[in-house]
Amino acid sequence: MKTLWVAAVLIALSSPAIAQDKEMRLSPDALTWKENPVFPKDVEIATLVGDSTKAGDVVVLRIKFSPNFQMPPHTHAYPEVVTLISGPVGTSHGEKFEKERRDVEARINVGVSGKTCALRWTGDEQAILQVQFIGPGDIDYINPADDPRKKVGQRAGMSSAHTRKV
Repeated sequence: MKTLWVAAVLIALSSPAIAQDKEMRLSPDALTWKENPVFPKDVEIATLVGDSTKAGDVVVLRIKFSPNFQMPPHTHAYPEVVTLISGPVGTSHGEKFEKERRDVEARINVGVSGKTCALRWTGDEQAILQVQFIGPGDIDYINPADDPRKKVGQRAGMSSAHTRKV
């Protein structure tokens, strides 16, 4: 059943891309990495395709995590497909980091259903994930204190007035 669900998500995500009338090629050096106020300060995002604020848009993002980073437990309202591009990334599901889960590494595509609580962490090196979903993007942190949008002054220009959109 899980395999069928992952196949359905991949087909749904690829169908609009197939229908596009022009080809787009990006080299890794051409990506523009930016901080996003919905993520902790050690995360940068590069948008490959789509607009994550628009409903129905196919969105493909690269997410760069710094070394020794822990992404707080969070959920998204939508299913996503996550692919490890580089570096070791630990991943598990649940609302708390647990040491026995720290040896898990994601090295393949993973279909994650909406509202599944996810945890991610890196080791001693930077890591990059590619995430695909249908917009609009959002993120809800299990512990509201982990939400960077509520930490006024964590980054320059950031305030608690930011929306949940990715």
